Amino acid sequence: MELLPCIEIETTDHPTAAVIWLHGLGADGKDFASLLPQLDLSGCPSIRFIFPSAPSMPVTVNGGYVMPAWYDIIGRSSNDREDESGIERSAKAIEALIERECSRDIAPNKIVLAGFSQGCSMVLHTGLRYPQSLGGIMALSGYLPLKDSFIKNRHSANQPTPIFMAHGEWDSVITLDRSESSKDLLEANGYAVQWQTYAMEHSVHPHEIVDIGNFLRRVLNP
Repeated sequence: MELLPCIEIETTDHPTAAVIWLHGLGADGKDFASLLPQLDLSGCPSIRFIFPSAPSMPVTVNGGYVMPAWYDIIGRSSNDREDESGIERSAKAIEALIERECSRDIAPNKIVLAGFSQGCSMVLHTGLRYPQSLGGIMALSGYLPLKDSFIKNRHSANQPTPIFMAHGEWDSVITLDRSESSKDLLEANGYAVQWQTYAMEHSVHPHEIVDIGNFLRRVLNP
């Protein structure tokens, strides 16, 4: 499989950890790269941050407009049909990025999957089905897709993986209750979720940036 185009930023030479960070609908790999200087990564090993860009496709909920997307969105309700084939296609592309980091001598348990909005949904879907233990999953302003098949398709390797879920209390794009129901489903099935809400809409809050740094230091420190 051809790898997704990516921006890569290494905190110092010879990284021993990696964070694969997925953007939201309509954005690209540059979207979160500018956030790195705001993170306090003191005490962390050298990290390679990878910011892939999703392919462009028509998005049904936006009138078929072509934009970068990890999968098609048919509707905004949790009851609407989901683009299972698109989700699975992007999951394979993310798995290919994980495998590339393993080939560059990064252990799977030193790899964190991070994502915002649609990217959040992809890292939850991919990470919890991945057959090797990852270092962590950072799920920002999104939800767990294909929840009805989650129990059947999850992998025990990432049952104990630390999960940080965060959401805006005023989010009108992906409502708080939709994200919270995903958190409840994970907790009910034995996942340890660090859950945090912020006084914001569909965005990133300054306090959230502090919490992201804290999470990365916790899961990536030796």
